Amino acid sequence: MTYSQAVLSGDRLALTRLLTQVENNVPEGREALIELFPYTGKAHLIGVTGSPGTGKSSLVNQLALYYRKSHEKRVAIIAVDPSSPFTGGAVLGDRVRMRDLSGDTGVFIRSMATRGSLGGLAQSTANMAQVFDAAGYDVIIIETVGAGQSEVDVARLAHTTLVVEAPGLGDDIQAIKAGILEIADILVINKADRAGVENTERALKSMLDLAHPTEHVFQHHGQSMRTVAPVQDSFSAPMWIPPIQKTVATEGKGIAELAESIGRHVAHLTHSGDWSLREKNRLEVELDALIRETLVNQFMEEVSQQQYDDAVQRIIQRKISPWEAAKSLMNGRLK
Repeated sequence: MTYSQAVLSGDRLALTRLLTQVENNVPEGREALIELFPYTGKAHLIGVTGSPGTGKSSLVNQLALYYRKSHEKRVAIIAVDPSSPFTGGAVLGDRVRMRDLSGDTGVFIRSMATRGSLGGLAQSTANMAQVFDAAGYDVIIIETVGAGQSEVDVARLAHTTLVVEAPGLGDDIQAIKAGILEIADILVINKADRAGVENTERALKSMLDLAHPTEHVFQHHGQSMRTVAPVQDSFSAPMWIPPIQKTVATEGKGIAELAESIGRHVAHLTHSGDWSLREKNRLEVELDALIRETLVNQFMEEVSQQQYDDAVQRIIQRKISPWEAAKSLMNGRLK
């Protein structure tokens, strides 16, 4: 029995081994992905991102517990940990923070290190999510490293993206400053028992009002004035405006309300047709990434290491530009 067949039959050991093959991008893993692909497309992918220190792992832990206890859903967690740029090692601290889930056969936690990769990280994560999807997990939670370009890439994989903020981190709108607010479907203010939570909420609401104008009534020289929201097409579905949910993950507060918001977002995606659109976009991004990877691999097979090194040396000597070198190498010649 192949690993893919064993995974479909519910073998956790086979699932663990296959995930390792997929993460290492070995031929056996790629073959298994091909075999499993027809069984995918059923899971709900939830991306969780935000600045370091906002309590993402604790939030994911509580959210998974809620889905298990209240809905009996099978939950897979892909926790991306930053790795050392020198040794390649990672702390994989999510395993420590998610001890409440240990022993539950309906939960599978997989930590993966970034290994200094950005573009490849999104592809590896997508492949792992496909394996969990085929294995019958209802909810797949992808927790990312922090708040940067790799998080935006990983968020494209998700149907619902949570951007987590916390008060008292020195900047009330850190996520917005990183340009990450635009990917949020739900904004979460974790550690809401801390001082300064009102300032954080006010800042997020202000930014949401700029991104999604709504009708406001205000006083001007004693008269009520009104700003009108843009008129939507009567045939189009209502616009989704990201709600702001306050939680205290370490105490389990606000988790049920957050899960309800996630449920409303799923209903919105289904009703508006955005679920199919996001799935299409996600698969297009994956196809584009695979095409680039294939072309680079073909290039490296056709160009010898000596040719490549010669090109680099001539660029360093300013004899040719990088553009000229790339064109010459692609044509199989280097003057």
